[in-house]
Amino acid sequence: MIIRILSEGQYDVDGDTLERINMLDEEVMRAIERNDETIFNQRFHEVVELVRSGTALEHHQLSESDLILPAPDTTLSEAKKLFSEHPID
Repeated sequence: MIIRILSEGQYDVDGDTLERINMLDEEVMRAIERNDETIFNQRFHEVVELVRSGTALEHHQLSESDLILPAPDTTLSEAKKLFSEHPID
């Protein structure tokens, strides 16, 4: 699966890593709902690092992203605004 981290680039992530990302994503979303900045920062950082553990695609290699993550320095308040503007089903 191709995942883009905004302001950084794209990574090809394997299925096992994707499963872990999905589990952490649920925790990220709960932290956003609870306004828990500490858990949000920890779990979002873990997601970003897992994506980075994939194979980085060359910048000239443009591929459609299956998933797009906000920039690594996204704050809880920015994430709340982002997800309120673009709800995930």
